[in-house]
Amino acid sequence: MPKVFVINDSGHDYSEAKKIGELIFLTTGTVASYDANKNYREVVDKLKQAEEGDYILVTSLASLNCIVGWIIGHLNLPLNLLLFKDGKYLKRRLTPRMIKEV
Repeated sequence: MPKVFVINDSGHDYSEAKKIGELIFLTTGTVASYDANKNYREVVDKLKQAEEGDYILVTSLASLNCIVGWIIGHLNLPLNLLLFKDGKYLKRRLTPRMIKEV
């Protein structure tokens, strides 16, 4: 079963995401908006366990989502996103190969 890395556990109902995979919360509660280095240090070790079929559940600060996406790319993994729309999660996959095709 894939892992679902949730950017921030902010008290939302993640029961639908739990059906997709094991939830791993990268941060909890209030996140330091302008401390990118601190945010990086908080999530990087958890993301080192990511594998090709795992997902990132997009939540929280845009900057934190950018940091997580950058780490996943640096690990040479596809960016598998879960985007919440109309009460359900949409799966989207971006791969490094897509860059070469542009």
